Amino acid sequence: MNPTKTFDPSSIDAILDKTIATVTESKEQIFKIGEQSREEFERLSKELKDIREAVLETIQRGDLLETKSRLARSKLAEVSKHFERYGEEEIKQAYESASQFQVELISTRQKEAALRERRDDIERRLLTLEETVERAERLVNQISVVLSYLDSDLRKVGDIVRDAKEKQDFGLQIIDAQEEERGRVSREIHDGPAQMLANVLLRSELIEKTYMQKGVEEARIELKDLRRMVKSALIEVRRIIYDLRPMALDDLGLIPTLEKYLRTVSDSTGVKINLRSLGNERRLPSKMEVATYRLIQESVQNACKHAQADEIQVKVEFQEQLSILVRDNGVGFDQTERKDQSFGIIGMKERVDLLDGTIKIESNPGKGTMIFIQIPLSKQEAWK
Repeated sequence: MNPTKTFDPSSIDAILDKTIATVTESKEQIFKIGEQSREEFERLSKELKDIREAVLETIQRGDLLETKSRLARSKLAEVSKHFERYGEEEIKQAYESASQFQVELISTRQKEAALRERRDDIERRLLTLEETVERAERLVNQISVVLSYLDSDLRKVGDIVRDAKEKQDFGLQIIDAQEEERGRVSREIHDGPAQMLANVLLRSELIEKTYMQKGVEEARIELKDLRRMVKSALIEVRRIIYDLRPMALDDLGLIPTLEKYLRTVSDSTGVKINLRSLGNERRLPSKMEVATYRLIQESVQNACKHAQADEIQVKVEFQEQLSILVRDNGVGFDQTERKDQSFGIIGMKERVDLLDGTIKIESNPGKGTMIFIQIPLSKQEAWK
């Protein structure tokens, strides 16, 4: 008879430690790439400024020389036509002046062409570097979110699960969720930064061809389109940065922090978001405020990204229970086809379970989605 195998709860921590170490190393490497790209970007930006000034000066110098050369050629033509009217010294001076201005003009135009070529090359490199920096920052912040989740919420697994069998089952669920999240991050990196860099390369080549074939103005139009693409990436980076725990949560509390966050989301997405606070608004234990903030954050992000909503209602009511309602007017979904084990829903359920609360999700195609959460306050506030 085989002895019954016991599950060691510390294995969960071992898995987390190994996962965190691997992800942290990747984060540091990406951060290093971003910093190197940023330094090169700053160096080239300074050089580009100097070259642009030099191009302008060279153009002005060339225009002046062209005028002088034209006058000198006119004078030489006059001397040649009426040779008998001029002395030997005047004839010599006319020939030398015309020759000198022509040589200087050719040299100046060659210098202008070289400066323009260098300027265009630097501008193309700056576009690529700017995109690399933005993507590196985005990846670093995305990884930080994952690390925060791994190093905070999942660390509590050993305290939540008492029975050895439950620990083993829940540990396997965590591993599955981690693998699913890794796959999602892998796909996002492939479909996002990799595709974006490829597009930047293609657009830079297009700009170069446009410049050569159609001139500066057409190339500038293409360049503006490329910059708009980079700016949209910057907006996404800033949103991810704000997804990290804001300092205002500790200083001001839940409602003021939510007001700021929802205003930021509304400004960046164009979605109308209304927040109402009812009841005896007050400060809650830090852990509860963080969990509540994350629950609302996850709900709002889902409505903005997946539901295609243009209006979201958020209501927080302080009574014997903390009641949270998030409702959107988006496309909704068929709940019978919903994946209950998706990473976001697992995280929301874990947070609610930790607070001894309940969560209810209602949705129908074309009728939006409603998320209703209730958390008892008496027990939570007793932990202050």
